[in-house]
Amino acid sequence: MNRRNFLENSGKAGVALSLLGLYACKDTKKGEKSQPASENTVADHGDPLFFKLSLAQWSIHRMIREQGFDPLRFAEKASEWGFGGLEYVNQLYKDELTKNSHTPTAMSQLVEKLRKRSSDHGMKNLIIMVDGEGNLPVKNKADRRKAVENHYKWVDAAAALGCHSIRVNLFGEQQAEDWKKYGAEALSELSDYAAGSDINVLVENHGYFSSDAALLAEVMEAVNMPNCGTLPDFGNFCLKRKDGAQWGAECVEEYDRYKGIRELLPYAKGVSAKSYDFDAEGLETTIDYEKMMRMVKDTGYTGYVGVEYEGNRLSEEEGIKATRDLLLNIGKKIS
Repeated sequence: MNRRNFLENSGKAGVALSLLGLYACKDTKKGEKSQPASENTVADHGDPLFFKLSLAQWSIHRMIREQGFDPLRFAEKASEWGFGGLEYVNQLYKDELTKNSHTPTAMSQLVEKLRKRSSDHGMKNLIIMVDGEGNLPVKNKADRRKAVENHYKWVDAAAALGCHSIRVNLFGEQQAEDWKKYGAEALSELSDYAAGSDINVLVENHGYFSSDAALLAEVMEAVNMPNCGTLPDFGNFCLKRKDGAQWGAECVEEYDRYKGIRELLPYAKGVSAKSYDFDAEGLETTIDYEKMMRMVKDTGYTGYVGVEYEGNRLSEEEGIKATRDLLLNIGKKIS
């Protein structure tokens, strides 16, 4: 079903029309000057690098959930820390949306607030990470269709914000062939809808079969649409966890991260620089960042690299800055 038919037949036209109204005026007005980002931006570190820096909002999820940091201040904080792009996480705005019972009004108000904050701080909106909207690669056609349609509102929100993509999860069936088949079908349907708003649909290696990069590459080949791609993450290559847990438990089987990144980069429309901890020299202790970034550079990628700190020893702010500085140092070395 294409975007127009969905709006006409689903009864959800109010969401899309409200958001698209914002989309039409998302650009800074002529003559207006956005507030510059801080002095720590990539552009201020000598010769230009081959990439730009963005911040994944998940890096501050504990600040938001445990310390009361307002997620609407994401743009402000990211600018203060020297980033130029923003990667939002939909689940971190749950409280904001429930203020109006998840109505179209609540969504349009949230989008307008985020759009204004990002504009005020001279930030570029890039991606919305979408979680909790249903399992896409499932055998049951009705359930699959429901999950696909649940993502439509985030496609519209991404368009209204001026993002280039949404990131989706591809969990689903427990047999690889079923997962590939139904994953490709769901992504094709969602990408067809998203194409109407010039939005990409990206799959991150994010657990289970999606962390098997060779299988995910097969799905990308099966979909074969210009607006469907990957968001390679330097971490997130765990295939199985203890006792079958989805998150949190010890990883008992892991895909080779360097092989995986190499396999996913040909389809990449973004890159997620996951980090966990750092040694005394500022190097990531589990991931060879220079090796990763050389692979990124060798594919000709010149877009944003998103910092996503998930460690526990350093505070979120310390971990974010350590990841940022490591990327800047490596960027200057290999650009």
